[in-house]
Amino acid sequence: MSLKPFEMSAKGTAISLDEIFANIKTDKDGLIAAIAQQHDTKEVLMLAYMNEASIRETLETGHVCYWSRSRQTYWRKGESSGNRQTLVSMAFDCDGDAILLQVDQKGPACHTNRRDCFFFQVKDGQVIVESDPK
Repeated sequence: MSLKPFEMSAKGTAISLDEIFANIKTDKDGLIAAIAQQHDTKEVLMLAYMNEASIRETLETGHVCYWSRSRQTYWRKGESSGNRQTLVSMAFDCDGDAILLQVDQKGPACHTNRRDCFFFQVKDGQVIVESDPK
């Protein structure tokens, strides 16, 4: 499956969510990678996974819901920490194997209490921790 049938669609073409779900590429567990990006600064915050139900819930509620592979349950970002992600926009990539979520992140996005999850930077053949937990 892929979004190939829609690749050459003209700007403004409407495609139903059901058509998208029928054509996106998911793994064997029905999951698709989702990148969360702060909508105003374009800072990449995290990568997580979603399935059809979590995508639909996110669109219905405006609060981002992921599927936790480690806990095997839905993970409503910020439900316990208060560090919520409010959805600003959602886009699927051209191959239909990734989602870009533009969000408004309240507080840290990372479970380590850092702003984002990408704090291990490769520099000069080493990996350097680039930020402190808050």
